Amino acid sequence: MACLLLGGLSAACGTGAASQDASPDGVDTSANGADVQVGTPPRGHAWVIFGSDTVVAEVARTPEERQQGLMYREELADGRGMLFVFDRAEARSFWMQNTYIALDIAYLDEGKRIMNILAMEPLSDDLYESTGPALFALEVPQGWFEAMGIRAGDRAEIIFGP
Repeated sequence: MACLLLGGLSAACGTGAASQDASPDGVDTSANGADVQVGTPPRGHAWVIFGSDTVVAEVARTPEERQQGLMYREELADGRGMLFVFDRAEARSFWMQNTYIALDIAYLDEGKRIMNILAMEPLSDDLYESTGPALFALEVPQGWFEAMGIRAGDRAEIIFGP
C-alpha cells in the first residue's frame, strides 16, 4: 500500500511441530514445492487463510506502520502481503502514492469476511475505498485473489504471530 488515507481523505492451518525444512517465516516448502504452514507465524506477521490458500502477511498495526505500508518496495512475492489491522471498523480509503508495485486490496469486516477487492495501480493518487466498515485490509500482488478464486463474501481465518 502507499498511504492509508485517514478519515477517508488523507494520507486450514495446523499448529503441528516445526519442520526442519521450515523457512524463517514458518512456511515449509519441502512438500513438493507446496507451502505448508508449521508452528506459528513469525513476530510481526500473520497467516491470512482462505480455505487452502494462505497469505504470509506483514502486520501493520500502528498508525506509522499503516502509513508506511508497502511504499518504496520494488517487489512482493505471490502469497505474501501486508495486513492492516485497525482498532475499530469504519469506512477506509487507501491510495498508492510512492508505491511501485501493482496491488490488490481486500477490505474485511469484523467477521473477517471480504467486503470488496480492488485492483490498485502503482503511483496513483486515486482513492480505493471500502464498501463498508472495515476492520482489516489485506494487500497482495495484483491478480492474486483472482488467481486463487477468492472473492467478495469469502471469509478469512487470521493467525497472528507473537
